[in-house]
Amino acid sequence: MSKKTWKKFPHPDKHFGYAGAALKKHWERLHRGDCEPFPADEAAQEAWRAYHAGDFAKAVELGLAAGPSGINAANKAAMIYANYLEDDDGAKLRIFEEIAERCVALQEAEPKNANAWYIHAYALGRYSQGISVAKALAQGLGGKIKDSLDQALKLQPKHADAHIALGTWHAEIIDKVGSLVGGLTYGAKKEASDKHFRAALELNPDSAIARTEYANGLVMLFGRSRIKDAEKLYEEAVACTPADAMEKLDIEAARAEME
Repeated sequence: MSKKTWKKFPHPDKHFGYAGAALKKHWERLHRGDCEPFPADEAAQEAWRAYHAGDFAKAVELGLAAGPSGINAANKAAMIYANYLEDDDGAKLRIFEEIAERCVALQEAEPKNANAWYIHAYALGRYSQGISVAKALAQGLGGKIKDSLDQALKLQPKHADAHIALGTWHAEIIDKVGSLVGGLTYGAKKEASDKHFRAALELNPDSAIARTEYANGLVMLFGRSRIKDAEKLYEEAVACTPADAMEKLDIEAARAEME
């Protein structure tokens, strides 16, 4: 699928530009969720600038052109684009497959690159949701996702986004197969889900996506008995202040869910 046909980010904002030295100055806040190190390579920096501004097609092209130092920027741009802006289900699945393949190559080249593992898990997780979690579990994707997330956290224990993804992993498996089978077959546990979501919020208190995924997890695990807690988390998510295009999309998705 040509990047030229990719949709434009619908909420352009000059505050998401981060030109020149602004990128490094705001890097810690922008990457509190994924702990991506600031790249020394200027080509990779340009890819991240495009990503944060919401020019996802440009970020993919610049990131891939930058070589290994830009792969995480390219992959993250593609994953956020596919998750929030791509309407065609087939195209979305293809994008996630391409991301996963690039991640495997990056894992082999740079085994200590935490986001090569995290983004791999994210891509497989969204792919699994696209084909149905039950079908994905039958294909053995559940174990691959868990392994990659565990590796990401082993390499970077402060990776808030990996904690969010693990919280969701436990919740979705229990939602699909129940606590007993989920625990015995996959090691999925309600307490573990809650622990990961809480860890994510502690590490990244400004995160809207941590709140919306936590809310979704509570509903999957406990149903209507935790609906009030879920609604409160959604309200908090909508009240967050976005630092870049991804965070704006997270917040708008939470707003749409609330409505």
